[in-house]
Amino acid sequence: MPFLSDTLARVSPSPTVAVSQKAMELKAAGHDVIGLGAGEPDFDTPDNIKAAAIAAIEAGKTKYTPVDGIPEVKQAICAKFKRENGLDYTPSQVAVSTGGKQVLYNALLATLNPGDEVIIPAPYWVSYPDMVRLGGGEPVIVETTLEDGFRISPEALEAAITPNTKWFIFNSPSNPTGAGYGHNQLKALTDVLMRHPHVWVMTDDMYEHLAYDGFQFCTPAQVEPGLYDRTLTVNGVSKSYAMTGWRIGYAAGPEHLIAAMRKLQSQSTTNPCSISQWATVEALNGPQEFLAERNEAFRKRRDLVVAGLNAAEGITCAVPEGAFYVYPSIAGCIGKTSAAGTLIDTDEAFATALLEEQGVAVVFGAAFGLSPYFRVSYATSDDVLADACGRIQSFCAGLA
Repeated sequence: MPFLSDTLARVSPSPTVAVSQKAMELKAAGHDVIGLGAGEPDFDTPDNIKAAAIAAIEAGKTKYTPVDGIPEVKQAICAKFKRENGLDYTPSQVAVSTGGKQVLYNALLATLNPGDEVIIPAPYWVSYPDMVRLGGGEPVIVETTLEDGFRISPEALEAAITPNTKWFIFNSPSNPTGAGYGHNQLKALTDVLMRHPHVWVMTDDMYEHLAYDGFQFCTPAQVEPGLYDRTLTVNGVSKSYAMTGWRIGYAAGPEHLIAAMRKLQSQSTTNPCSISQWATVEALNGPQEFLAERNEAFRKRRDLVVAGLNAAEGITCAVPEGAFYVYPSIAGCIGKTSAAGTLIDTDEAFATALLEEQGVAVVFGAAFGLSPYFRVSYATSDDVLADACGRIQSFCAGLA
């Protein structure tokens, strides 16, 4: 009898975590490696947020809390949704978890039955399909194209919906492409969803505040109020507030869904970290001016990387609307051989050879469901990015 469960066979390890781990191991072994795999801001958590956490510790706020969040953090989340998104929620409609990943996983596990389908546009964040499979559902992958800005079309969404569709997972700005949906583009999708009342919407708004060149973020329930009662609006403090290690994600939606997610969480992690919750109260209620300052730094980095990658032979890189990723095509590199003799027949082969020959760690496109591409995280310094782009150019110039 096998010791491990059959469920485990439905899941793959996270490729993004694997790339970052490999880069760290090579660095520790003395290799000159630039890691562009991690989706983590290099900025520090703002001082006022850290001070709030220290104050919470000193005040003894270190005990168990309610399963899915203290009243103060839920009130802060409700205020945020009203202030920034025009959405009215009550604390009983809010769930707080140990990172956005747990929020999504709780929702899927609480709602999916065998045979249920979840529509996921590709390229996608690597964890979406595996979480669907863990919940017993079937991911339905709908590929997008570089030419369409990596956005799912209303026609493609309509064609993917069946009587078994339970969720549509929507991520804007996107990980891994940085693609954002403007109001009219999103309204075209919500019009489709309004024709299919059995389909629920799960938004991943984690990169809401990372938007450039006048792009105006919007979220489905804001664009189409008719979807309010079947939308789970998911967000968190990891990216915008540089709080990845604090592990706080949150969501708002119908009370019966939030209650089901709370029930699950009561038997897994129970409450998220008490100190992180108090830090989140300050993050959401405190000064927000630093967001624009950091956005400008990210925009400059984006422009640096897009220009650097487009200067590499065989690479085409689009200009994304948000997040801190680019997703360049390597269609012009496929079929060639690297200077060290590696056949570049897939984007995984490209990423492996790039790491081994030039010391640049990126994540191959197949991990995100769309090839031949790779993802670069530009959440690091200008000097490092310039060095990395130079190495990528050298690598591509050596392909023959």
